[in-house]
Amino acid sequence: MSHSSFSDRSDSSDASASSGSSDSSGAFGPSRSPGSFDSPGSSGPARDVGAAAAAGPLHADPPGAGELPTARLLLRPWSAAEVSAVVGEGRLPHWAEDFPAEGDRVIALLLTEHSEWLGEFGHRQIVERASGLVVGSIGLFWPPRAGEVEFGYGVVPSRRGRGYATEAVRALVAFALNAPGVRAVYAEVDPANPASARVLRKAGLPRVHAEVARERFRLTAAEASGS
Repeated sequence: MSHSSFSDRSDSSDASASSGSSDSSGAFGPSRSPGSFDSPGSSGPARDVGAAAAAGPLHADPPGAGELPTARLLLRPWSAAEVSAVVGEGRLPHWAEDFPAEGDRVIALLLTEHSEWLGEFGHRQIVERASGLVVGSIGLFWPPRAGEVEFGYGVVPSRRGRGYATEAVRALVAFALNAPGVRAVYAEVDPANPASARVLRKAGLPRVHAEVARERFRLTAAEASGS
C-alpha cells in the first residue's frame, strides 16, 4: 500500500514527500491512505471559526508537549479544533493565507478517522516561528511496520523556496529514528516530482527504489548514526 505524496515540482529548493500521489507542495499521505495532494484550493468560501477568528496573528510559543523546534520552525501537533476548522472549510487567524492546501485537507480528514495521529507519533503542523503562522504539515503514519515508518509533508506555495521542507524533514526524521520500535524511516514520491526528491536527498535520505509510479527514499538508524 502506498501513501500519497507532497512534492514540489516548481521549486527545486523546497519540496515535500510521502507516498502515492503527486502534489506541488511535497509528499504527504500514507501509502495505505486515500487521496492525493495537489494544488491548494477550496470548494467554497472560507468561514471564520470560533472567537479566535477575531484575534490577530499568533506568534509561536515556546515548544510544548510533542512539539519539535528547529532554527526557524516549530513542528506542532494538530489540535482537534484545527482539524475541525480544516474539515469544515473554516479559517483560523494563525494560518498562512494559502493554508490549508489540498494535502492538508486530506490529512485533516484522515485525522478524524485516526485520532491516535494527533499524538506524539502522529502528525504536526509546520509553524513559521518568525510569524507564528502555520505554513504546512508533516507527520508519521504510525505505527511502524516491520520496524519502518512512512512519513509525509507539505509546504504551502507562499513559503516554498526557503528550505522549510528540508528543515522540517530533518527534524522529523531525527525524532522518528529515536522512537520506540523504529529502525528506518521512508517516504515515496512521484518521479514526475523531482523537487520533492531533492528535498529528501538534502535531508539525508538516499533513494533505495525507483519504478514508473514512485521513488522510495529511506534512512535507517544505523545510517543516521554513521555506524
